[in-house]
This record gives sequence, structure tokens and C-alpha cells, in this order.
Amino acid sequence: MIGHREDDQKLLESLRRSVAKALDRKRRLGQYAVVWKDGKSVYIGPNPPKPKEPTRSDTERH
Repeated sequence: MIGHREDDQKLLESLRRSVAKALDRKRRLGQYAVVWKDGKSVYIGPNPPKPKEPTRSDTERH
């Protein structure tokens, strides 16, 4: 079973490197990115879209 833990760690590290590389590329290109923070999606970087006003369907979700 220890082999699975090592594989999981390798997979997680690979994902972290890939995300870091993608975020760095977006930063260098002057693009914004969407990330998850404190239970919400948030924009990071320059020129993010302006937040929209909640619509009726947004407030009626169950």
C-alpha cells in the first residue's frame, strides 16, 4: 500500500508544477486567472472581468 501513497504524492506534485507553470505563463502574458480561495472563485491578475449583478436565477438556486 505504500506504493500508492508515493504515486499519489508524485501525481500531486506534478499537478502543482503544471498549475504553477500555467499561472506563471498567464502572468507573463498579462492575463488574469480564476482560482479558488476561501470557498469562492476569484480572479487574480490584471484586467479581470467586472463582476456582474446577481440575476434572479442566481438568487433562486437551491
